Parts: sequence; C-alpha cells; structure tokens
Amino acid sequence: MQSLLEILQKSTEFLAGRGVESARLNTELLVGHALGLKRMELYMQFERLLPEAELEKIRPLIRRRARHEPLQYIMGETEFDDLKLTVDPRVLIPRPETELLVERLAERLAAAPPARILDLGTGSGALALALAGRFPAATVLALDQSEDALAVARLNGERNAAPGARVTWLASDWFAAIGAGETFDLIVSNPPYLTDAEWDETRPEVKVFEPRRALTAPDEGCADLLRIIAEAPRWLNPGGWLVLETGIDQHPRLLAAIAAAGLTDGESMTDLTGRPRFVWARRPGA
Repeated sequence: MQSLLEILQKSTEFLAGRGVESARLNTELLVGHALGLKRMELYMQFERLLPEAELEKIRPLIRRRARHEPLQYIMGETEFDDLKLTVDPRVLIPRPETELLVERLAERLAAAPPARILDLGTGSGALALALAGRFPAATVLALDQSEDALAVARLNGERNAAPGARVTWLASDWFAAIGAGETFDLIVSNPPYLTDAEWDETRPEVKVFEPRRALTAPDEGCADLLRIIAEAPRWLNPGGWLVLETGIDQHPRLLAAIAAAGLTDGESMTDLTGRPRFVWARRPGA
C-alpha cells in the first residue's frame, strides 16, 4: 500500500505535468474531498497507508482535474460570501469579482439599505443569496432564462435557508416576466460580457466546461449590458440603483448608454486589480 504523502506527491506531479495551476493545492483539496478530510487533517496523516478502496475514490477525481475540469464542479460546491453553494456545468462558477461586488454594495448602501432587490441572470443564485444575507430586511427577485440554472439556484436557496427564504426564483428573459407595476430599490446583474475573441483565449476550465451563453454576448460583449441599461429605468424606484459587473474595456460605451437612458450618477468602479469592472447608476428622484 502507498502512504497518503506518496499519493499526494504523485498526484501533484501528475496534475502539474498536465498544466494544472496550483497543482498541490488542487491535489490536497481533491484527496481531502475523497477521504472526507480537511487539509489540516491530511497533514497530520501523511504516514497513513491507503487501501485500494480509498485509492479508487481518489483516482477518478484526479483524472477529471487533469482534463482541466474545474475543481468546483468536481467537488460539486464552492464558497461565496460565507455561503456554501452547489455548482455544476449548468451554471457559472461564482468569481471573486462578484464577491467583491457584494462587499461594495453592502458598504455603499449600508446607510439606506434596499428593501426590494432584483438580480438579473442569477445563475447559481450566488448574488441573490449573498445580498439577501447582507440586507436582512430585503426581499429579492432572482431571474434567469435557463430553467437548468434556476434548478441549481433553488437548490442553493434551500441549502442556505435563512437568506433563501426571502428570494423568489423566476424564469425570465431579463425583465420580460416581471409583473406590471413591480419596482425595485436595487437592480444588480452579472450578465454575459465576454467577446468572442476573449472566449477563444480563455482557459480550458472555462471554454470546455462552463456554459458559454452565460459568458459571451454579441456586439463586442455589450448586447445584454446595453439592453439592461435601456430597460432598467422603468423598473427602478426613484433614487434606486442599477449596478452591473462588466468587461474591462466597455465602460465608455456603457456610461454613455446610462446617460442616454436618463439615469444619473453614472460611475465606473475598479476591481482589486485596478481594472474597470463595475458600473453604477441611479434613477433620479428621492
């Protein structure tokens, strides 16, 4: 039999040889997942001998990662803003940039928290559930045109029951299914915004495994962003905010569209790398 340390070393070398970034970390997470152990518990059991039954749990996970399947899909979950979320190829894996957006919204709107929030293109439900958690008096309407994505989102709502109880999930092509007369204090979205050229350059983890329609958009990645900006004023309360995650080269065009839509306080905001990542705008009024 081989020791746990030997398996960790061999698996790390195997993944590194297949071009997997952070091969040791990936190995430890996958081996721990297969054995039901935390990373620290692995370190305390290096000399443990692994029987064939345990090796049979580890090998397929390592092989999947060697094919560049995302770690989160293999493990079936990810963490986002203190939530544990189920993820699989029906939905995008939530990104750190979107987690940063949640933090920025919580900070900026703390003095006047929104009572009604609309999340457009909810995917896994990460943004809707995180905002429901950050604004405990708010109700959230989370929309997605993909029934497959909504199935995952609803599962995450059940898994995170406290914020999930205040989220309503609805199939919709952007605003199309919203009831007449409904309005919101905050409309937020992380829509598709990659160009076809950017898609072609993405890592295999993204290009082979994640849903392309949730990532790319026509018109140099701007089509969905522009549609949301044009239609948002109808659904915003006076003084309500529209906040979007975007591509890094799109802000001049988006800020012009914001002004044309009659929204005010158009603003570009950077991510942690200093790149323009979010746009903010507001409906005029109280």
